[in-house]
Amino acid sequence: MTNSTHSTSTTPAPGGGLAGRREWTALGVLMLPLLLVSMDVSVLYFAIPAISADLEPSGTQQLWIFDIYAFVLAGLLMTMGSLGDRIGRRKLLLFGAAAFGAASVMAAYANSAETLIAARAVLGIGGATLMPSTMAIIRTMFSDPGQRAKAIGLWSGIMTGGIALGSVMSGVLVEYFWWGSVFLVNLPAMALLLVLGPILLPESKNPEPGRFDLLSVPLSMAAVLPVIYGVKEIPSEGWKFEYGASIIVGLVFAALFVQRQRTAKSPLISPELFRGRGFAPAVVLNLVSAFGMMGSAYFTTQYLQSVLGKSSMEAALWSLLPTVLVGVAAPVAAQLVQKGVHRAHVVSGGFVLAACGYGLLALTGTDSMWLVLAGAGVLASGIVTVMSQMMDLALGTVPVGNAGAASSLLETGAEFGGALGMAVLGSIGTAVYRHEMPSGAPAPAQETLGGALAVAHQLPGDAGTALVRAAREAFTSGMQAAAIAGVVLLLGAAVLASVTLRRVRVREVGAECPQTDRAVA
Repeated sequence: MTNSTHSTSTTPAPGGGLAGRREWTALGVLMLPLLLVSMDVSVLYFAIPAISADLEPSGTQQLWIFDIYAFVLAGLLMTMGSLGDRIGRRKLLLFGAAAFGAASVMAAYANSAETLIAARAVLGIGGATLMPSTMAIIRTMFSDPGQRAKAIGLWSGIMTGGIALGSVMSGVLVEYFWWGSVFLVNLPAMALLLVLGPILLPESKNPEPGRFDLLSVPLSMAAVLPVIYGVKEIPSEGWKFEYGASIIVGLVFAALFVQRQRTAKSPLISPELFRGRGFAPAVVLNLVSAFGMMGSAYFTTQYLQSVLGKSSMEAALWSLLPTVLVGVAAPVAAQLVQKGVHRAHVVSGGFVLAACGYGLLALTGTDSMWLVLAGAGVLASGIVTVMSQMMDLALGTVPVGNAGAASSLLETGAEFGGALGMAVLGSIGTAVYRHEMPSGAPAPAQETLGGALAVAHQLPGDAGTALVRAAREAFTSGMQAAAIAGVVLLLGAAVLASVTLRRVRVREVGAECPQTDRAVA
């Protein structure tokens, strides 16, 4: 590994040397863009009404304003992760920060729905560069397994907490400023990254990556986007032919993408990543954990607002409470592994803990706020335990030169898992809801809880009250059924983790094979 013009602590030591104050300070700088990228997933929750009043988008445009960010982010993760391995992760990170900042200004002062959609798309491009780059740089800076586990634990906690914080921050900003302020809040952090990044962050890349396979880029996007689109629409619109066709098209392109990676001289995602015994299980188990996390979020957010009758701001503030447990889950898991507890046991325990969270949700009634919050907190703690360990395992079993591609594959899998969780568990909940609703209820009320609440306001006296009560009870029954399915899934994942990880030992490829990566100033 070539020497850096910075202190040697910024370069992974061949023997797994300890990182110093400089690296931990640099980690703090990396957490800023990560927090903002995760917040942008939910930052429009409270801003959409104000945006609709100001820009007057059509129904389709409003959906694209909300969804285009996640679609572009998911579609470009693998491309950007591989690109960072080739041109340099710090370089890509700073480019992404600049693009993210510029797009934030564009979004804040957008004077039309089309401009805002375009700005959100550029934000997705920037986010796709930031997420795998931060993880790959962490792999470069922290070559000691124990320190890397702590750093990845912080990464996981920030990522999870940012999604919850985004909705609250958007509510506060829209309340006291205007909707564009939810985007301008990104600027100070991105400016700080652009100033301190070149000073604190080491540059690293694969010195022999081969030619960039351009054909793999559209194939990867054609594989990811149709599937994400199909599974995201199913919970709200139900199973329709066009959504099923979209998923099938995506799977066909996924097969073509895999074949291209197996035959190309310089693939976007090298098949060699899967030669590490723990990498494939890490990707699969990380996907399952995202399934569990987003599947529960689909119900808990609606429960707080539509069943308990909380305002959007109240629901967002209460939803922050479960994240308190998340902050300690990943560090505790890392400590257990460092003290000799086998990773398979820690991960299996995380899945069992998450299953207990779903078990609490299965016991809820129509007035069980504290039980729902406790269940969400326990579930999130178990999921973050699993995610942090799977990220650490995956990055520890691949060459440092492929860290960007590896982290992007993990993130893409998480996007798939989250969308599938909402689709599958959401569909279970919807099916039970429709079965439990009285047959004589108005058609909109038989479709969704939101439809029932809207119709109830138009009915006289006791009829409206009875409809609201029936809809809330039906929704809660649907949440209970989905939670039971979640328990079964996560207990199965616990068994799978115990079997697949039992003989896995992290092989410090970066330390053994320093020629696979280099860090330069």
